[in-house]
Amino acid sequence: MSNLEHADPEIASLIAREDHRQARQIRLIPSENYTSAAVMEATGSSLTNKYSEGYPNKRYYEGQEFIDQIELIAIGRAKSLFGAEHVNVQPYSGSPANLAAFVALCQPGDTIMGLSLPHGGHLTHGWSVSATGQFYKSERYEVHPETHRLDYDAIRAKALAVRPRVLIAGATAYSRQIDFAIFAEIAKECGAYLLCDIAHISGLVAGGAHPSPIPHADVVSTTTHKTLRGPRGGMLLCKELHAKAVDRAVFPGLQGGPHENVIAGLAVALKEAATPAFTAYAHAIVANAKALAERLLEHGFSLVTGGTDNHLILFDATSKGATGKEMARAMAIAGLEANANTIPFDPRKPFDPSGVRIGTPAVTSRGMGPAEMIQIADWIARVSEARQSPDSLARITTEIDTLCQQFPAPGIPV
Repeated sequence: MSNLEHADPEIASLIAREDHRQARQIRLIPSENYTSAAVMEATGSSLTNKYSEGYPNKRYYEGQEFIDQIELIAIGRAKSLFGAEHVNVQPYSGSPANLAAFVALCQPGDTIMGLSLPHGGHLTHGWSVSATGQFYKSERYEVHPETHRLDYDAIRAKALAVRPRVLIAGATAYSRQIDFAIFAEIAKECGAYLLCDIAHISGLVAGGAHPSPIPHADVVSTTTHKTLRGPRGGMLLCKELHAKAVDRAVFPGLQGGPHENVIAGLAVALKEAATPAFTAYAHAIVANAKALAERLLEHGFSLVTGGTDNHLILFDATSKGATGKEMARAMAIAGLEANANTIPFDPRKPFDPSGVRIGTPAVTSRGMGPAEMIQIADWIARVSEARQSPDSLARITTEIDTLCQQFPAPGIPV
């Protein structure tokens, strides 16, 4: 980054420090990952300079001969990887992708129905502070009060009662597989479109480590980072029947010029995701999450749903005498990056909830395996016991630094 160091040494220094932090800490936030150096090179390329409103071969600006090829390659790779009939790679991120799906499938004031935010859903599934909860009438379903798993009978009963225009399947803090086939049956019974949000699990779906919603959904939304290991962006996959409506919703409905540098990075990530190595990676994410969960259970942690089928784990920190915020902060001091999170039926407020959310995408990208997951669980247990002891946390930090040096962070020049 010699040019940046010369032009703005202050920013260059902060980026270098962030590089060091990402390389020398254990990153357990399940929505974070490491992209390859190739993805970052494409994202930081001259494509940043170009405006390209419209779609390939139908732009409003000249000079698109290479831009069109790049976007068409990204679309083709996504269609092949996921088996989708139509793909739009222009959404700026997952949230506008979800809003675009609603714009395509229903009208303002129509009823949408998704998983409640405190129960593992996402803001853009109709929560009141989101535009999706303000533009549309939002109904919510919850997890089972005892198992904390999706209760498909209860979801069916509510869907038949409220008759949503769009039924949403997907989550941001749910540790079990989602049965998209059952959701499709429910949507058909109540006359709804089915929107599946796979932002968290798109890499698992691409690698065959989670069932795909593509055969069942009208529209599938996803981010392009997280388990997919691409740049920060969004994507919509749909049946050809909805192609025109989806494209119009993205542009000109919600967005102007797409970020073609991000789309190029996505194209690279999609090529990487079509390899046997990525398939092995996707399955390793799940194996690592299971190993981590099992060890946490041995340490007496209370896990929501009792375990995991995917890439994330949600545990109740109050079972260890801490709040979620206290535990997450102590873990961060020790070098274990996580986030405080609500748990189902949480008696605490969202800004200081009971739970902590962790996941294995980033550590798996570094090449860590079940043995390292056991060590990570042991460190989390030690943090829970000594979270108010700076000396104890400092010792853990040193141990974590030693481990991280054995597993270099992909794409980071440290």
